[in-house]
Amino acid sequence: MIIDRQLLTKLMHLARLELNEGEEAAMLSDLNKICAWIEKLNELDTQGVQPLTGMSLEQNVLREDIPHESLAHDKGLASAPSSDSNYFRVPKVKD
Repeated sequence: MIIDRQLLTKLMHLARLELNEGEEAAMLSDLNKICAWIEKLNELDTQGVQPLTGMSLEQNVLREDIPHESLAHDKGLASAPSSDSNYFRVPKVKD
């Protein structure tokens, strides 16, 4: 695939880019180099190669999510250094 000035103009419009003549020429050259590199990759024989779905073969080890009884509200407040009716009292963070 060769990217010409017309396609570059369309891509610039879609990406909302405004480039001057020098930047356009550099962008055109870079995009054509990228396309040539991708075409080179298409020459590789990939028969029997499994697709890569992740960069690591490691898996997360997660514990079982088992519901259990939680701490009662009144017991939690009873162990607090300071409480006010149904709330924990804490010092001010900001004046």
